[in-house]
Amino acid sequence: MATFEYRCQQDGSFDVVLPVGTAGPSTSCPRCGFPATRVFSAPRLARMPAALREAIDRTERSAEQPEVVGRVPGGRPARRSTNPAHARLPRW
Repeated sequence: MATFEYRCQQDGSFDVVLPVGTAGPSTSCPRCGFPATRVFSAPRLARMPAALREAIDRTERSAEQPEVVGRVPGGRPARRSTNPAHARLPRW
């Protein structure tokens, strides 16, 4: 099911829940009964569960600003490599 937004000239906007792909270009207003036209708007992402929305936001942010860590999660310090080739790598 999807939520579609319609706008009535007299009563303003209202939502209609219909199966995906079945919304027509107009429907009758539930308050006054006059024809209301369909409004194309952004998806209702605010109705997404908070944990899922945060995971999506974190993924998008990591594309531009990846998180850099200085130690292994859990409080243990990172082990230093003894490989001489690793000594030339940049340090954080």
